[in-house]
Amino acid sequence: MSSKQTPLYESHCRAGADFTDFGGWEMPVSFDSIREEHRAVREGVGLFDVSHMGQLAVDGPEAETLLHRLTPSDVRGLEPGDALYSSFLRSDGVILDDIVVYDHPVESEYIVVPNAGHDEAMYDRLREHADRWSLDVTLANRTAELGMIAVQGPEAVDRVDAEADEQIDALEPFTTTETAIGDVECLVARTGYTGEDGVEIIFPGNEATAIDRRFDDVRRCGLGARDTLRLEAGLLLSGQDFHPEDEPHDPFEAGIGFVVDFGDEEFVGRSALEQARDEGVDERIVGLRLEERAIARHGHRIVADGDDVGQVTSGTMSPTLEIPIALGYVDAGSAASGTELAVSIRDRTVDATVVDTPFLESCGE
Repeated sequence: MSSKQTPLYESHCRAGADFTDFGGWEMPVSFDSIREEHRAVREGVGLFDVSHMGQLAVDGPEAETLLHRLTPSDVRGLEPGDALYSSFLRSDGVILDDIVVYDHPVESEYIVVPNAGHDEAMYDRLREHADRWSLDVTLANRTAELGMIAVQGPEAVDRVDAEADEQIDALEPFTTTETAIGDVECLVARTGYTGEDGVEIIFPGNEATAIDRRFDDVRRCGLGARDTLRLEAGLLLSGQDFHPEDEPHDPFEAGIGFVVDFGDEEFVGRSALEQARDEGVDERIVGLRLEERAIARHGHRIVADGDDVGQVTSGTMSPTLEIPIALGYVDAGSAASGTELAVSIRDRTVDATVVDTPFLESCGE
């Protein structure tokens, strides 16, 4: 099966992008240099095509009830214009996918954004539970109809402000507004996946060229820089740092226990998470700073005194810090910051230290 193409694909081709398949989409890995694209976002502004992310509309009198029961978060507490980071869980508490929920600032609907390639499965999950619980909702998978870009970096908000009718600088983090950029009506959210300030912009896919031209002076960035940026920020990658089959973890193990609001109502996975809360977890995700210039990769063993205590899920050479960093799960007894461990990389063992994330804060000057 051939990969899907985003509405900005032709623009990427003209810009000389190198492509890869990601979640069933043909996506740019880089346009020039991953390191330079990374630096542009840390020091100025960069633009990512994130149209491969899912776009699911949930509407109807019981839309709020559906999302409140299917996520462990307080969806009922959202006001129009709010955004919420959360997750879909199995009944045993294992993360199926992490998501962002937008309570649309104008329309009476929610927009659920799952990860690339997960839109159909998450749509089916919404549909299945709406039917099972006899809820009055209307669902639509708009992934193929919409485009989405992320403009990220310390200069990002000012750059988008220059194009938007509404004052984007007035948006609080994790809030949204509907505004025109040129002649195109867009949903703009002060969200991102880089550890920097910035916004994500959703627009009709057939208006992609008009939006693209508005930001033709902003450096294009690919998945390579997106990965190094999110890893420096200690952010999880679906399918790599958690996966329902290969890396089955609940929110407490994965370091996103803040999404769980036990409140007064039932939600899928509640019983399992209550047990994890009360009894503790056996393993936790941690940040690792490697003490030699070696790259830890997914699947590399984490050891203590020669015994396996965990496994790496993500790793890179940090372009900002210029040190090797990684995420991985370790036994709970080895998860405290400052714990000295090691990572088995090919035929040698490299010393590593558990550090807090974001790495930019714990390992920076």
